[in-house]
Amino acid sequence: MKVELLRYTPDGEKLVASAAKLCYSSVGIGNIEENLDQKNMEKFLDMLVELGHESPIEHVSFTFGVEGVSRTLTHQLVRHRIASYSQQSQRYVKLDQFEYIIPPSIAVNPKARKLFIEAMEIDQQYYNKITQILFDEYYAEYLEQGLREKEAGQKSEKQAIEDARYVFPNACETKIVFTMNARSLLNFIKLRTCNRAQWEIRQLAIEMLRLVKDVYPILFKNAGPACLKGPCPEGNMTCGEIVEVRNKFKRI
Repeated sequence: MKVELLRYTPDGEKLVASAAKLCYSSVGIGNIEENLDQKNMEKFLDMLVELGHESPIEHVSFTFGVEGVSRTLTHQLVRHRIASYSQQSQRYVKLDQFEYIIPPSIAVNPKARKLFIEAMEIDQQYYNKITQILFDEYYAEYLEQGLREKEAGQKSEKQAIEDARYVFPNACETKIVFTMNARSLLNFIKLRTCNRAQWEIRQLAIEMLRLVKDVYPILFKNAGPACLKGPCPEGNMTCGEIVEVRNKFKRI
């Protein structure tokens, strides 16, 4: 997995504090950044957290680039709807040799790993064969219609891989760029860094937290699973490791 913070709102913490200041004082737009030193900025940000006033945080956004993750992960990721996503398309990109993600539980089990890799290799073979069968059919039809060979080939390949891709598994590696505002990101981190989140998206969420905490430590100083600041919200389904979790996130 490779995770990069491609872009983020500059002076984000000051921007959030300025927006918060405007909400709670009579100051005008031209003066909202006056006297916003580090101490006052932290004061406003802490006040937002205490009051549960999260809308000013939405003024700051972050754009991530991620690769080396599975379609299983991105199917979960796009459920976070207040965000913008751009993902590598299997309709337009022919995968002559698709990469895949092996879950850790399978990777350490020799028998399971062997079967898993065999399944991936078979998927690739079937993809290639189905693509070729469909390509030949479409190509002949387009030539009959009078299209030139180059155009017929391009259209045929696009149509062939569009349907052949259905044979690919959830393990198929993908790449995605996405943007979230800070409020959505905090919610994403709270849900997906929890021990009960699926291992791959949890790994992604933790790495994203490391990146944003590095640039805006005040804004994300309390970020992490819900149990960092209170009891576990999972009830009977708790992981039972609240002490270990809290110690872990102190080091992030």
